[in-house]
Amino acid sequence: MTQVFFIRHGSTDSADKRLTGWSRGVHLNARGQAQAEALPGRLARVPLEAIYSSPLERALETALPLATAKGLKVRQRHGLIELNTGEWTGRSLRALARLKHWRVVQTAPSVARFPGGESLREAQARAVAELEALQEEHPKGAIAVVSHGDIIKLAIAHYAGLHIDLFQRLVIAPGSISLVHFDSGSPRIVRLNDVGAWEDGVARSAAPGAGPAKV
Repeated sequence: MTQVFFIRHGSTDSADKRLTGWSRGVHLNARGQAQAEALPGRLARVPLEAIYSSPLERALETALPLATAKGLKVRQRHGLIELNTGEWTGRSLRALARLKHWRVVQTAPSVARFPGGESLREAQARAVAELEALQEEHPKGAIAVVSHGDIIKLAIAHYAGLHIDLFQRLVIAPGSISLVHFDSGSPRIVRLNDVGAWEDGVARSAAPGAGPAKV
């Protein structure tokens, strides 16, 4: 059985304000750093075989304290990178909310594509393909996968058998841990959006109607 611990990277100053997509130079803020530093304690009893991460700084910075504590290297995988938001990268959510196509992204992800970027179906497919490859590499172990909110939601929606048009119903908060067991190819969602004791058990989610939180 493969155990995959999905970890969303910690908070950044861009959270719920603008689409950062594949932008470089977006770093964790003080809260995000605290979330990252809390991970070793939260996963202290988990015998991780490997830690994989999106190649973006905010994900790598989240993975580093855990990797240091476990004596592991952070292995970068492009398949875990954030959505490619194309021409919308860097734009504010407030401005995008005025666009007709933004509503399509929110209500009909199955037919949505970011202008000059990828479709949500493509993002889901490459994330799932990456995860399937990792399962083959670790058929009987536990691994951590540090990625982005929408990528984790798309992957978990796939393994839950949830139609992609409904994936926004899932909440994956910054710094949260979700756990999926894969036993003989059959996925079981064991834990979802666990934010840990540092958050006093209260998940922080985007305001209603704000759309996906791109941090």
